[in-house]
Amino acid sequence: MLTHLNENGEANMVDIGEKRVTVRTARACAKIRMQEETLQALLTSQLKKGDGLAAARIAGIMGGKRTAELIPLCHNIPIDKIDIAFERESETTLAILSTAKCSYKTGIEMEVLTAASVAALTIYDMCKAIDRGMVIEEIKLLEKTGGKSDFKHER
Repeated sequence: MLTHLNENGEANMVDIGEKRVTVRTARACAKIRMQEETLQALLTSQLKKGDGLAAARIAGIMGGKRTAELIPLCHNIPIDKIDIAFERESETTLAILSTAKCSYKTGIEMEVLTAASVAALTIYDMCKAIDRGMVIEEIKLLEKTGGKSDFKHER
């Protein structure tokens, strides 16, 4: 049963009023593929716009905090912590990892997915002057804990 639809099949915000507060965590990942020279410039802070990783980290955190304003049926939740990290996966691929934690009645999965996505979009913006062919791909939830069920995606 889809919880975001009412008995008439209409969009519906889930009532979480009776749920209990638990500690919830989530991790997500997005990948961005680019030319080798572009990734090198990004990793060595050689972009004309400035430090692309710093901008992406801040943008990712801000995006996670603003998720309820972007995704119509998300609850505005009190976020305890959001982290953004970067891992070079190959000569042309960078992984963006977002992690978040809250103590609330609903999960924080949408916030980490939004954070990773916004960080990837910011990297695209920071690097587009030298590489418009970048591809953002494989945005996915890696893990969630807390609430009724846990989840772990095999990476």
